[in-house]
Amino acid sequence: MGSAVKLIRNHRLTQAVDYAYAAAVDAPVRSLWLAGACPLDAEGRTVAVGDYAGQAHQVMRNLITVLEDEGAALTDLVRTTVYVASSRQSDLVAVWDVYREYLGEHDVPSTLLGVSVLGYNDQLVEVEAVAVLG
Repeated sequence: MGSAVKLIRNHRLTQAVDYAYAAAVDAPVRSLWLAGACPLDAEGRTVAVGDYAGQAHQVMRNLITVLEDEGAALTDLVRTTVYVASSRQSDLVAVWDVYREYLGEHDVPSTLLGVSVLGYNDQLVEVEAVAVLG
């Protein structure tokens, strides 16, 4: 089954970004609105304390798990927001690099934000997403 998501790259805007500017879905489809994926293990413990990249890997694995259980994949994402508890751009970039590693060619529209704090003890990373299934 192919994805119902069409990524839109506006050629009047800079191409020096590694994400699409928009996404469109033209058919009636099932939508998934995912809660923020957190860097928690199966017992609810925060993993990779103090490690932005390590937490980003756990977040992406957890996001994939939720998608797979609903018959979806990362290529069905239509929008994401990536939250990083840091004011340092290098920390945001470290998380973004892991995030992009998982997304590969599916450069879904996304927002990357530095925030002051996230909800769980020692949490540094969270990714929320919207997916559609064709």
